[in-house]
Amino acid sequence: MIKSRNFIILFVVLFSVIVMPSCGSSKPGQTYATVEQAEKARAKDKKAAAKIAKKQQKADKKEFWSKQSKEAKKRVKKTEKELKKAGKKKKRKRGVF
Repeated sequence: MIKSRNFIILFVVLFSVIVMPSCGSSKPGQTYATVEQAEKARAKDKKAAAKIAKKQQKADKKEFWSKQSKEAKKRVKKTEKELKKAGKKKKRKRGVF
C-alpha cells in the first residue's frame, strides 16, 4: 500500500513538472505602433507562408511524377496536348459569327 502510494505521488509530481511549464503564460506578442506596420508584417508573413506552401506543393508534385511510369507520363502529356488543341479550336470557332 505504501509503495503504491509513493509511486502515485512520484508520478503526479513528475507529470506536473512536465505539464506546468507548457501551461504557463507565454510572452506577449510583438505589437506594432501603427496599423500600416501591422498590415505590412502580416502581408510579409502571408507571403512567406505562401512561398513555403508553393515549394512543398512543387516537391509533392515532383515526387508523385517520379513514381509514375513512362507510359502514364506520356498519356497525361498527350491528353493535355489534345485538350489544349481542342480549346484553341473551340475558341477559334466561337470567334467567328
